[in-house]
Amino acid sequence: MILGMSIATYTLLHTVLSLVGIVAGLVVAGGLVTGTRLDRWAALFLVTTVLANASGFGFPFVKLIASHVVGMVSLVVLAAVIVADYIKQRAGPWRTSYAVGVVLATYLNVFVLVAQLFKRIPVLFLMAPTQSEPPFALTQGLVLVLFIWLGVGAVKGSRPVPLSV
Repeated sequence: MILGMSIATYTLLHTVLSLVGIVAGLVVAGGLVTGTRLDRWAALFLVTTVLANASGFGFPFVKLIASHVVGMVSLVVLAAVIVADYIKQRAGPWRTSYAVGVVLATYLNVFVLVAQLFKRIPVLFLMAPTQSEPPFALTQGLVLVLFIWLGVGAVKGSRPVPLSV
């Protein structure tokens, strides 16, 4: 039992929070690319992603593993995103911090998602049982390239439009 839930229920809750956070993060990042502010989506992203990352530490564990480190890094990034948005109002350099943070936190969750898919889906597990094989590395590399592209677009799209004279 974890927080009064069976491990299966807790895992389902953690997974749903993660997936909703990923979808909301992609929507927010897409809004940044187009220069559209999506405050409700951003709030959904922040709440679900913080809860998903925090809930990852609720699973029983004996030693610190890679997913814990990713979770800690993600929580630090999310704290910066919250400061950039709610305290600094995305003013000046905080606009870029916000865009980079949203994309980075979403990337970290997708990174973990890919690792979980390769661990839990039999056909993917057979291709990369230790997650050091080329199919896993290629997939993670492709995800990284796509998120770098998304991050560049989010930073460019979130810049204020210069005034024309």
